[in-house]
Amino acid sequence: MAKNPFYVYALKDPRSKPAKPFYIGKGTGNRAWEHQLNIDDSEKGQIIKDIINDGYKVIHTIISNNLTEEQALKIEAELIAALGVISQGGMLTNRVRPNPENISSKVKLNVPAGCYERAQMGLELLKSAVVELAKANPDGIKNSDAAKYLGLQSDYGGGSKDYLSYSLLGILMKENKIERSNKGKHKSITD
Repeated sequence: MAKNPFYVYALKDPRSKPAKPFYIGKGTGNRAWEHQLNIDDSEKGQIIKDIINDGYKVIHTIISNNLTEEQALKIEAELIAALGVISQGGMLTNRVRPNPENISSKVKLNVPAGCYERAQMGLELLKSAVVELAKANPDGIKNSDAAKYLGLQSDYGGGSKDYLSYSLLGILMKENKIERSNKGKHKSITD
C-alpha cells in the first residue's frame, strides 16, 4: 500500500508512434482520468476530443507514484520544463509552467500519522462493496445505484451529490476492475 497518495502522470496521444505526451499533471486518486470525464475547451480538451473522435483512447501513464505533494509538484515542474509547452515551441498543452521556487509554499496540509493508512483501509472495503454490487448485476450499475444501495449518498449543502461513488467507480476503472459501457453503466471485469 502506498504511503504517499500523490503521483505524476502523462496523457499521451495514441495516434502517433510512439505515443507522445501532450499533458503532464500531478494528482491523487483518479485525477489522471478526470480529463476525459469533463472535457473542457482548452488545447488539451481539443486533443482529447480529436483522439476520441478518431476512435482511440487517451493513454494514461503514471510516471511516478507514492509521492508527497511537494515531490509530485517538483517532478511535474521538471517534466513540463523539459518537454516544453506548445506556446513556446514544446509539445505539451499545459497552460501553466510551475515555478519550482514556489512549490514549498503550495503544500499547506499536515497529514497526521496513520490517517492516510486508515483512509486506504476504508477505501478497500468500499471498493470491494462496489465491485460485488457490479458482479451481482451483470447488466451493470449506474453511479446513482452505487450511491443509493450502498448508502453513499450525501446531502451536503442540501443537495444530493454522489461524488463518493463517482470517485470509487473512477478508481475501480483505473485499476481495471470495472469498465464503463457507452450506456453509462459500470460492469465488473474481475473474476
